Amino acid sequence: METYKFKTNINCSGCVAAVTPHLNKTENISHWEVDTTDPAKVLTVKADDTDAATIVEIVKKAGFTAEKI
Repeated sequence: METYKFKTNINCSGCVAAVTPHLNKTENISHWEVDTTDPAKVLTVKADDTDAATIVEIVKKAGFTAEKI
């Protein structure tokens, strides 16, 4: 299992709610969370057989940005 961290523009509970269905429907993601109190709005994702680029694309489809850190 890999753990990825991304700097995002997911900055409120409404934003988290918007990205939730996109991340939840990805089978290989076992856990994810966004620290909206962190200035970088860090998204942490734990996943098997999913690379960082795939996660960035999922977040983009939800209407947000993600940059691997």
